Amino acid sequence: MNSLLKSLPLPEKRRQVVEDCSRLLDAEVARKGGMSGLAIKGAYGLLKKLKPTAVTEAIDGLLDEMLEQLEPFYQRCAGKKPFGDFLKENAAQVAEALLKVTDRRAEKSRHTSLASAYRKLRPGALKHVQEAVPALAELIDGYLRK
Repeated sequence: MNSLLKSLPLPEKRRQVVEDCSRLLDAEVARKGGMSGLAIKGAYGLLKKLKPTAVTEAIDGLLDEMLEQLEPFYQRCAGKKPFGDFLKENAAQVAEALLKVTDRRAEKSRHTSLASAYRKLRPGALKHVQEAVPALAELIDGYLRK
C-alpha cells in the first residue's frame, strides 16, 4: 500500500491543497462562538493583519509534517473504508497527532508574540481541532479520489 503522501497529488497540486486548507481554516475560525471563539478570531485576525500570507505559508510549511502524523492512520485504515471516514471515527486521536506538529513548532518559534498567543489558546485547541477533523477528512478524501 502506498503512503498517504504518495497517494495524494503532490507536488503538482500542492498549491491547491494549501489554498483549500486555508479556506477550511478560515471557515472553522469563522464558525467559532463564545469567549473562546472571540479569542481565536482575535488571534487569527491579528496574524492575518500582521502578515496576510502567514496562514498559507504556515499551512505550506506544516503540510508535510501533518501528513506524516496522519500516515499511521492511513496505514491502519489500509483501504478498508474511505480514509475520511476512518479519520472521523478517530477524530480525538487525529487531533492529538496534528497538534504535536504545532506544539513542536511553537516550542521552536522565534516569534514570541505568536508563540505566546498559541500557548494561551492551546488548552482548548484539542476540542477545536477535533471539531475540524470531519472537514479535513472530506478535503483529504476529495484529493485521494482524484
